[in-house]
Order: sequence, then C-alpha cells, then structure tokens
Amino acid sequence: MRRLGCVVLAITGLATCATALATDYRIETMATGLEHPWSLAFLPGGGMLVTERAGRLRLIEADGTLREAPIPGVPEVFVGGQAGLFEVALAPDFAESRHLYLSYACGTLAANTTCLDRARFDGERLVERETLFRAEPDKHGRSHFGGRLAFLPDDTLVLGLGDGFDYREQAQNPGNHLGSLVRLNLDGSVPDDNPFVDDREARPELYSLGHRNVQGIVFDATRDELLSHEHGPRGGDELNRIEPGANYGWPLVTHGVDYTGALVTPFTELPGYVSPLLHWTPSIAPAGMALYDDERFPAWKGDLFVAALAARQVRRLIREDGEIVDQEVLFDELGERMRDVRGGPDGALYLVTDSEKGRVLRVMPATSP
Repeated sequence: MRRLGCVVLAITGLATCATALATDYRIETMATGLEHPWSLAFLPGGGMLVTERAGRLRLIEADGTLREAPIPGVPEVFVGGQAGLFEVALAPDFAESRHLYLSYACGTLAANTTCLDRARFDGERLVERETLFRAEPDKHGRSHFGGRLAFLPDDTLVLGLGDGFDYREQAQNPGNHLGSLVRLNLDGSVPDDNPFVDDREARPELYSLGHRNVQGIVFDATRDELLSHEHGPRGGDELNRIEPGANYGWPLVTHGVDYTGALVTPFTELPGYVSPLLHWTPSIAPAGMALYDDERFPAWKGDLFVAALAARQVRRLIREDGEIVDQEVLFDELGERMRDVRGGPDGALYLVTDSEKGRVLRVMPATSP
C-alpha cells in the first residue's frame, strides 16, 4: 500500500504540497533478471516485448513466462554508458502489418548517434528490418541519445533525441539533429508539413529544438497535445508542451546548473523560448512517461505518470482540465530506479526498473481479484 506524502512542485514558480487521497494498490512481479530493461510494449492477444539496454529484445509470453532466448533480428547496437537499445514501439496497425520500431545507439565510441529501425515481428524473430532514420552528425561519447517514440494521429511519429552531452550548444543549431524532436512519416520519409521543411539551413526532420536529453513522450489524444520531458543538468528537468517549430531553450535557458555547480546560463527564461510546464529542481532524472486512461484506478484517470531514475520513484502528475495542479510520489517504497511506466491493456500500471537485474512489475488495485 502506498504512503501519502508531500512533495515540492515547481510550476511557473509555484510551490505546493500533494493533497490527493491515497489509492491502495498491490505490486506483482511479472519478470525478473532483465539487464537494464528500457522499454515495454504490449502485444495484442497478450504478452509483452521488453528491450534490454545491452542490445537484446525479450518476449514475455501471455502466461507471464520470460522467454529465455532473445528475439533474433535486432540491429547491431553500440552499448556503453547510456548507449544501447532503447524503445520498442508497435506500429498503430501492428495487428495487420506486424511492424514495430526500435530506437538504439548505433556506431562506435568514436562516432555514434541515434538510429531508428522498422521491422516485422513474425512471432519468433524480426524480419525485413530497415533503418529509417539516423540522426546527424555522428559524435564521440556514451551519453544523451534520447530514444523515446510517440505516434501521432496523422500517421507520423516523433522521436526524441539528446544533445550528446559535450555538444550542448548544437541543440540551438537547426542544421543538425542534436537536442531535438524529429517527426517522420511511418516509412521514415519527411512529412510535407514539418515546420522546417522549407528552410534550407535546417534539417527537414526537425519538429522542435533546444532540448537536452528527451526521455519521455506522450500524445494526449483527448486534448490533442504532445508532451515530453527531458533531463536537466543538476536540476532543471523539464516537462514541456510541444509545438511545431518551437525552441525550448537549452542551453541558453535552464533552471539547472552544471555538475560542477557552475552556471550553464544566468537565464531561466528568455523571449522567444518556450518555458516548461513544470521543472524538477533538484533533479529526479525523469525516464518513461505514460498517460493513464482506464477505470481500474478511477482517481488516476487522465493523470500523467513519470518514472524517475535518481529519485527512485514514480511521480503522478495530477491534472484538472489538462493542467497540472499537483503531484504525488508513488512506489518509492521499492527503492528502485524506475526506467519506464506504461498503462496496460488490462488497466494495470506497469513499471520497468533499471538495474543489472531489472524487473517488470504490475500495479493493480489492492482489492482486485
């Protein structure tokens, strides 16, 4: 059963304390022994696909059994530090096409970037795999790849990218993909209505820029809005409402400071740059994000859930008419780094923990059968 407590919420400078009523739940273990699991996707008819950062795609059968052998056909992945296999996402027409998408770090230590592949899953292996997108330029290092995906209702997808850590100034350069969100058609081509498609100095795939390291993306169909969150440096983790062509300021604007304690910038806001809906200072290191939209937990319906690595918890972002009015700490009793959070087709909330022996957990109402 979760514990009710107060948290500090930073929304346009407002500090408040969580007042939501407690919701009883129980936590069940679905799978164990996963090496730094990163992402989770639910298969129609039951079962789940789980990525491991080490470059493996695993199958949890409909009966909850973790298939011992990884799924063959995964691309060659650059693994090290934050680099590895990231998101697995089923195409909107997966039931017919069997297409899925994988984001991952590709290349070598000296020259790497974020890639996006599409393949067909035949139930046993990935076949007909093709690389749809490779972020440019290649860079050196093992940090800040982004990798989260979301599908939009117009048959496009958005992919969040990172700034490569040592290349943060490039997040303001529309001539590359560093520190951006890109929007693609489902076949990897560039949509004709992308905001920079007619700018010869910009990459046509760009959808927004000025991001540090995008780690969660959700499309809220009810409100027709795209939301993403990203890691700040030391403080300044952000939740943003994404608008086509908008600039979110990094590294010219931030609520965080450098890891040395030095200022990244003296500005927390500037004209022409979009301010976050919410920032976490000090950092919680937000990871996956889900919009809960089911009746299993009626009090949670319509709220956002953000997994947190450093804070070892999940934050429930309580919304009224689409606006965030409060937040609540959940699952901190587990004491585990949370990499992903998903709403399942059964109405449960699923958690993915980040460790060498990571787990997939299912959160159900305490009184459910």
